[in-house]
Amino acid sequence: MGRWIHDRGFVASTDGNISVRLGSDRILTTPTCMSKGMMTPEDIVITDLDGRLLCGCRKASSEIAMHLLIYRLRSDVNAVCHAHPPTATGFAAAGIALDKPILCELVIGLGRVPVASYGTPGTPELSESIAPYVAEHDAILMANHGVVTYGPDLLTAFLRMETTEHFAHVELVTELLGRQKLLSNADVEKLVAARARYAAGSNAPAAGLEHAHSNGNGGERVSLTRRELDSLIDEAVQRDRAHR
Repeated sequence: MGRWIHDRGFVASTDGNISVRLGSDRILTTPTCMSKGMMTPEDIVITDLDGRLLCGCRKASSEIAMHLLIYRLRSDVNAVCHAHPPTATGFAAAGIALDKPILCELVIGLGRVPVASYGTPGTPELSESIAPYVAEHDAILMANHGVVTYGPDLLTAFLRMETTEHFAHVELVTELLGRQKLLSNADVEKLVAARARYAAGSNAPAAGLEHAHSNGNGGERVSLTRRELDSLIDEAVQRDRAHR
């Protein structure tokens, strides 16, 4: 995974960090001050839930506290990926959230990607800045810093990073073209209902948008909450009116 984020240009130099929850009391994580594209299995370290080193010859990432916070707040998360993909990080540095319903895949896959306030890396500020967003989102832009994504497994965490960068690039193109055609509120509702059916593992018609919330039983979490859906719909309607 370290090679993937490095080869795709999501990190430069020794930037970024990745972790996996091994169980109730252990975290597998990347070391500090090392290129994610040059790691070997021997470089990976194991810490406890307080960030104390349990196994490995290197020091854990200085941003391990951010990973530990996410694990504490989200019992369904077993992997975290932090990187600096250029386009999404540009949006983060500009303080612009990825929250416009411009593509169906964004609505059905991630929902909103908010911007957390700036927090100094390696300090409690970093964890405090993202804390308000972790429960309701699966990807967060970190102001003047980068992006953090997470999921039930490492592949999902990485794919959410890749998806965030892809959609940031698409949104940037629409901004450069000077025109955006947003999905309608009806289109967004259909996409959220489809996402709810997928998450529930059923092909039956969704009973209603209440399925857009977590099922509360440890199943796959639906990224878009009703509050977020309402926000997207309101913005879509307002923009549609503004363009008429």
